Amino acid sequence: MKPIHSKIARITERIQSRSEASRTKYLARINAAASRAMPRTALGCANLAHTVAAAPDSDKTSLQTAQASNIAIVTSYNDMLSAHQPFERFPAVIKQAAREVGAVAQVAGGVPAMCDGITQGRAGMELSLFSRDVIAMSTAVALSHEVFDAALCLGVCDKIVPGLLIGALSFGHLPTIFVPAGPMRTASSQSEKSKVREQYAAGKISKEELLASELKCFHSAGTCTFYGTANSNQMLMEFMGLHLPGAAFVNPDSELRDALTAQAAKRVAEMTYHGKQYTPLGRVVDEKSIVNAIIGLLATGGSTNHTMHLVAIAHAAGIKITWNDFSELSIVIPTLARIYPNGKADINDFQSAGGVALVMRELLQAGLLHSDAQTVAGEGGLLRYAEEPHLQNSSLAWRAAPEASRDASIISTVEQPFARDGGLKLLEGNLGRAIVKTSSLKDEHRVVEAPALVFDSQEEVLRAFSRGELDRDFVAVVRFQGPRARGMPELHKLTPPLALLQERGFHVALVTDGRMSGASGKVPAAIHVTPECMAGGLLSLVQNGDILVVDTQRGKLEARVSMAEFSRRRAASPSLESAREGCGRELFDSFRTLAGGAEQGASFFYSGAVEDAELDTSGDPDSIPGLASANAEEDA
Repeated sequence: MKPIHSKIARITERIQSRSEASRTKYLARINAAASRAMPRTALGCANLAHTVAAAPDSDKTSLQTAQASNIAIVTSYNDMLSAHQPFERFPAVIKQAAREVGAVAQVAGGVPAMCDGITQGRAGMELSLFSRDVIAMSTAVALSHEVFDAALCLGVCDKIVPGLLIGALSFGHLPTIFVPAGPMRTASSQSEKSKVREQYAAGKISKEELLASELKCFHSAGTCTFYGTANSNQMLMEFMGLHLPGAAFVNPDSELRDALTAQAAKRVAEMTYHGKQYTPLGRVVDEKSIVNAIIGLLATGGSTNHTMHLVAIAHAAGIKITWNDFSELSIVIPTLARIYPNGKADINDFQSAGGVALVMRELLQAGLLHSDAQTVAGEGGLLRYAEEPHLQNSSLAWRAAPEASRDASIISTVEQPFARDGGLKLLEGNLGRAIVKTSSLKDEHRVVEAPALVFDSQEEVLRAFSRGELDRDFVAVVRFQGPRARGMPELHKLTPPLALLQERGFHVALVTDGRMSGASGKVPAAIHVTPECMAGGLLSLVQNGDILVVDTQRGKLEARVSMAEFSRRRAASPSLESAREGCGRELFDSFRTLAGGAEQGASFFYSGAVEDAELDTSGDPDSIPGLASANAEEDA
């Protein structure tokens, strides 16, 4: 195994230096929490009685002693979301496993879990991003009873896992393991689903045919099988060492899944004060684990949503990262996985080809991960995550990842990757800073220079498409979608028509201060533009016909408009009142008012982070545009 790559080491050291004051403050806070923690037996009699009142008699006895660890279960269960429905029966599995090692487990609380797949293009999508911070607060409420020695967080989808982790980090003195549910089994290919959607957008098939395709794809309990934000979450929990090794992509209706769930309870009991290896969450999540998470995201072509979520997660642990860190790491991290939308395979195909364990081993052997990062697996650390779980005589065991990919079209090697970079790029220019996912862009689509067509919603774009007004080269500017405007809804419904126009031979791109789906990729999309329009971003001054440049090769996002011309223009004043009423949106007014920018995590917790998260582009010559490619070649 090679030593850590020099550039990864430099970026990690830079993050550590940037974060020194805030990280020290965070560690002091969780150390103080640990020192203040008292055994349940020290509670007042009424307090303890409330704690044990509803417990079975055997658990009541254990809860009244100081020796038995009490494990909090924080669950996102509901039976509407396919990804979270399996959690219905997990608490029973966890409680029994805890009893087997002399511990107790209680469901401490539930967190909301909404589905972006259902709310796409609907009013509820404007609550989606902020639901992450609601989940974080709900997690904190669940753990606030101060009767727990550890926690298990049950979650899968888009905002749920980041929210659970942010909330759990506020109780970072508690050992915590994340417990996934696993993906539904494959029934139809993702590429076929995408083709059917484009046929419907072109008016070639009926709504009934489209629905039949969707029902075939989304058909049972478990996570959706494409590589969007939900499955990216699970990948990141492995790279951060917060899952048991190999837990991410085991199907929910399997014996192996139950064995992993039970083992999570037993393992977290070992990590408490009462166990053998006290391992608080706030120590596991450090600068190295955050860098490992970014690397995992890049190597697998994961969701662009994590350019916000990881920033917010890091901030919750006193760590400051910026988009420069993502972009600079992307230069040296190769793309090792092709999972839809960056390929034809789905997440089950990826698992069959060797899964996380194989990707992890490739990166570790090449010195592209911090192998010494602390994990919940204990002895062996991150090296344990190059192993895959299996049942041996009905008992859970781990074995080394396969020697080679079982399908080289899905998982490649560091020596012969699908791409030499990680497929994520920072764009900069007079319109601000933006993120673009390049892992599934064809070479001919990497640079688009075309007139702007300005819209204030994705519905306006769809109506223009249906009227036949978009059969041309253009850059769609969808503005006033940022955190402070509409709460940053995903613009997922734009993917089929823009992809169709691209296939017709037109040069098209998207520029927005909103989000694209976690499954975006084949159309160049400069997303998360910061500063957003509502915060004075120049994107609000762009007019129809302005020539825009989206250059994913040189990292440029520009309007061919002089600053003098921009200064003569008056900012657009969109009517957002109707977008802030109904479907609960009025309850989120204060969230929008306080929200920080996308690069600061788009969180109302850290709205002051704009000043805190310095971009420090002077700190590393590699971050200077024009020098990056030369230095990447030197580091390779």
